[in-house]
Amino acid sequence: MATSSSCSSPYTNGSSPITTIAQDHLFSILLLLPLDSIFCFALTCKKFRSLTYSDSLWESLCRRDWGNSTIDALRSFAVDGKQQQFPWKKLYQQIYQLDSVYCRRLLTHPQGGEELLLPRPRASHSLNFVSGCLVLFGGGCDGGRHLDDTWVAYAGNDFKRILEWNKIESGVPSGRFGHSCVVIGDYLVLFGGINDHGARQNDTWIGQVAVHDAFGITLSWRLLDVGSIVPPPRGAHAACSMDKRRMLIHGGIGLSGLRLGDTWVLELSENLHLGVWQEIVTHPSPPSRSGHTLTPVGGNQTILFGGRGLGYEVLNDVWLFDTSDGHWRWVQLLFDLQNIPQGLTLPRVGHSANLIIGGRLLIYGGEDSYRHRKNDFWVLDISSVTSIMQSGSPPSPDRSMTKLWRRLKSKGDNPCGRSFHRACVDPSGRNLYIFGGMIDGLLNPAESSVLRFDGELFLVELLLQC
Repeated sequence: MATSSSCSSPYTNGSSPITTIAQDHLFSILLLLPLDSIFCFALTCKKFRSLTYSDSLWESLCRRDWGNSTIDALRSFAVDGKQQQFPWKKLYQQIYQLDSVYCRRLLTHPQGGEELLLPRPRASHSLNFVSGCLVLFGGGCDGGRHLDDTWVAYAGNDFKRILEWNKIESGVPSGRFGHSCVVIGDYLVLFGGINDHGARQNDTWIGQVAVHDAFGITLSWRLLDVGSIVPPPRGAHAACSMDKRRMLIHGGIGLSGLRLGDTWVLELSENLHLGVWQEIVTHPSPPSRSGHTLTPVGGNQTILFGGRGLGYEVLNDVWLFDTSDGHWRWVQLLFDLQNIPQGLTLPRVGHSANLIIGGRLLIYGGEDSYRHRKNDFWVLDISSVTSIMQSGSPPSPDRSMTKLWRRLKSKGDNPCGRSFHRACVDPSGRNLYIFGGMIDGLLNPAESSVLRFDGELFLVELLLQC
């Protein structure tokens, strides 16, 4: 009777030729296989089971599926000065079964006991994680005024409950809100926005953060030379990086308050001193909108979600921008809200959407068509979407698409409902920072709810038991 307890066979010396293959070669073979095939391989005998359940193999599988930079960031992450040790197989399993996040309100304090200086409450600003730092710029505040300040807080690889904000006096770019700012390598690329006179901008800026032992944190901005062909001025558009030298923008609010539906790509020179804008015209393409999100999801693909349309309706559609075959194309990913648990709450504008570890899109907050602000967390399984796309057949609105959505439970210091906040993830993809936004507030118990701006910073961690 056959057994899986050994690797015996009728071959010479009682072993199969596969048992003579060196372990590093077997690793290379296993890394070419899907998970189901790897588990089937583990059933053949005890030796192979031990190999396929080894921590070194699962770390390699994590690198294969999540990227080297994510794993390197996880390995370097420390809590209370101690490096974390990850059981990689367990971590891999928990990422794909993620159902909860833990929220912490981060405290801030001044340097050297000086007078407390903190960023003002704001919304429609930018928040990025670059060179180990959080960088906050601009936004709108009370009275519809714009802000032109830049703030930097060093986060590094250590978990910190307290962050120190440092105000950077640069004088540029000019004050604005509803602009976009993305990370490309170790640089920031900022585009557009609206000032407090309602003027739309279409300038492009490059920012560079440097952390010095002697001088602390510095940030320099310079206007990018992009020639004469530029996107029309706008604010409240969506933008993201596409690879090491390109930025993608879509939509927004243009002149006279008209919502736009155009797509543009900025190609940067190798030294980031020059840029060329190109409009991308395809059919089909996402309808005009503002307050939506664009998120790079690896390779040559980007996800667009939500926003407010031409008729002021709040949207819940998902589009994939794909350049993997050398051609630009938009593909709508169809799904039925009725088949998603609590799916009727998905439509939103002014939310955030960030790529987290495991190829998932983490969506937080925003507001609905009645301006009810949300504090919910949703995960969209983009890794399954891209595999469907690679099969050559466009996704259809069947149950396989509805299973890609999952609402997460949140624990800890849950932020109140907010919209037009900003959020960014650290290089590990495990930690999400949230700052600001518009929230509901009570002036006093006798008065009705009023809108106010928030100035708190939150850290949202994926709840993993490692």
